[in-house]
Amino acid sequence: MKYDYDVIVIGSGPGGEGAAMNSSKESKQVAIVEDFPQVGGNCTHRGTIPSKALRQGIQQMVDTGDYSNANYPDILKRAEHVIDQQVDLRTGFYERNLVDVIHGRAAFVDEHTVEVALNNGGSERYTAAGFILATGSRPYHHPGIDFSHPRVLDSDTILNLQENPRSITIYGAGVIGCEYASIFRGLRIKVNLINTRDQLLSFLDDEIIDALSYHLREQGVLIRHNEEYEKVEANDREARLYLQSNKQIATDILLWAQGRTGNSDRMGLEDIGIEIDTRGSIAINENYQTGQPHIYAVGDVVGSPNLASAALDQGRFAATHLIFGECEYHLIQDIPTGIYTIPEISSVGLNEKELTEQKVPYEVGHSAFRHLARAQLMGRTTGMLKILFHRETLEILGIHCFGSQASEIIHIGQAIMAQKGEANTLMYFINTTFNYPTMAEAYRVAALNGLNRVR
Repeated sequence: MKYDYDVIVIGSGPGGEGAAMNSSKESKQVAIVEDFPQVGGNCTHRGTIPSKALRQGIQQMVDTGDYSNANYPDILKRAEHVIDQQVDLRTGFYERNLVDVIHGRAAFVDEHTVEVALNNGGSERYTAAGFILATGSRPYHHPGIDFSHPRVLDSDTILNLQENPRSITIYGAGVIGCEYASIFRGLRIKVNLINTRDQLLSFLDDEIIDALSYHLREQGVLIRHNEEYEKVEANDREARLYLQSNKQIATDILLWAQGRTGNSDRMGLEDIGIEIDTRGSIAINENYQTGQPHIYAVGDVVGSPNLASAALDQGRFAATHLIFGECEYHLIQDIPTGIYTIPEISSVGLNEKELTEQKVPYEVGHSAFRHLARAQLMGRTTGMLKILFHRETLEILGIHCFGSQASEIIHIGQAIMAQKGEANTLMYFINTTFNYPTMAEAYRVAALNGLNRVR
């Protein structure tokens, strides 16, 4: 059968971009369907780029102590320039690689046909030999909450806020909740952070969790642990959160940050035998294939790890498997985390709790940023680098960083952890000459500190 395209990719976020580019490089005829007016997906328009641009603007205010322009809508408006640059860059990718971009919402008619409700009106049907779904995710909406009320927001609609609130309650203390707690407190807005668990970001190393909790409280964030939602009421004056503990918290704005839902609805997937769970995640095998072997799914719509960087790789790998029937590459085992609080957090590998549970004989090497000349020069002395290593072999088992440039610093350790044999030991950092003064020097300091504990 003659198809309109070899590959149709649905969604132009990182996963869709990786899939489309890889397919095009293999001389396939490719189309990408995107329901945003511009390419880039949620990552560019509603998630990563806008929130990180916000954070960067507020970090600069914190550094300089100049709060004369501490206005949320104005800072958010500066993000538009970055978004425009990203859109132009990605539009150029598709044009140069002869990928057709179709703006509209796609739904399957049958296993090889989608009907696209076009943004400019009408609809068109397109056929393809294979499909890659990269439709991303959206904020989860509790069915008992009225998200149409202007005082009840999620991580998408918070980007449309047109005024500086005096106070905000954030329900959900995951990555998004903690990042926005830092952002709004950086604007000197009263912040209540409501956590349904007994500690923040429990997947992190306990020492990093403690440091984050301490600094959020030092900045003035009120954190409440082990709390559960009862109901939300909102009116013209306030949004009031009722908790099962009988507490009531009234603020100008409520930000609901309780996870995300995969964008898999209204696509006709169930009708063609593709399984979807209660949170909208599409079921896939190890090769990213759905219940239809020629239809693949990648990125946030398949759930964990819910990272833009991982989605890009998943898209590339899925396209390779679709075209060649196999792919020797897979996501790396140790994917680094990057959490853009103020200060930021990043880690890779195992933490102390995991090593203790596995009964691994490990030791710890520390480097406090306040002792680094570069940190002193920048005036960013809050934070630390922590190396976990095997007591006997000195193999690097985990690296955890809290402080300025943590998400950049972590990649040095990640590269060493990926090496084999003696190359992945504490001795690499001890015997390597680092530029001085740099933040990277923290590795040498931490390695020496750790070696002193075992020798």
